[in-house]
Amino acid sequence: MENETLNLDILQLEGLQVSPIYSIAAFIFLLTIYIFIMVSNISLVVLILKERTLHQPMYLLFCNMSINDVFGATTVVPRILKDVLTPMAHRYIHYYECVIQAFCAHFHGGTSHTVLIIMAFDRYMAICNPLRVRLSRCRRTISNPFCDNASLFKLSCENVLINHVYGLGSAMATMACSLCSVTITYLRIAMVCLSRKNQALNSKALQTCATHLAVYIILLLSGNIIIILHRFENLSDHRKLASILFHVVPPSLNAIIYGLQIKAVREKITVIFTRKK
Repeated sequence: MENETLNLDILQLEGLQVSPIYSIAAFIFLLTIYIFIMVSNISLVVLILKERTLHQPMYLLFCNMSINDVFGATTVVPRILKDVLTPMAHRYIHYYECVIQAFCAHFHGGTSHTVLIIMAFDRYMAICNPLRVRLSRCRRTISNPFCDNASLFKLSCENVLINHVYGLGSAMATMACSLCSVTITYLRIAMVCLSRKNQALNSKALQTCATHLAVYIILLLSGNIIIILHRFENLSDHRKLASILFHVVPPSLNAIIYGLQIKAVREKITVIFTRKK
């Protein structure tokens, strides 16, 4: 048996445990989704920036969300595509790259919640008022398809209770602020609609709020599932799948929901294709 010396700054990613028979199919499937995310979201950004009639706060928020979705997908998916075609024994990543990826992944999640909170307030206004972790030799494998804080904490043999409490506390604080803000905002919208009993107002509220709620619920559920599954080691495969879905499903659906269900954007897309014909 040959001796193998590894740099302490080199970590191993478990990644997705895909059979070699299905690795090509998994690669093509993920690549197709990634291309769709990039094309749909970038197209929506270009459309909003190009059309002056869409230079309004609501549509600029859609633009920010699309940019954030592109950023989040690019942070995770290309590395997963590379690892799908790489044997697990050769899936290595430098520590600094792992930390950067973890930061970007959490930044994407936090930004998504922030944008959705701002969008909730925008709906309300529109309707109601016209650390570096010490590496050890105990464990050197990232038990996730990509790097995140929880996976980095598990590398240490020391007591990281404080890190877990801080990480879980900050995640719960972000979720709580997000959930409370959106809940209070929509309760206020419901109260205004019920008090005024205006059919046109109620129709406007339903039209503008339904898309936002759909996107928010998808983001909230996918994020909470990852946090919960990280506490159960026997569900590691489910957690890996949920982690990927968090960076794939919302970005894929956001452009469809906002690009096709919002009348102003849909009309602009129709006009562009009509002009080409």
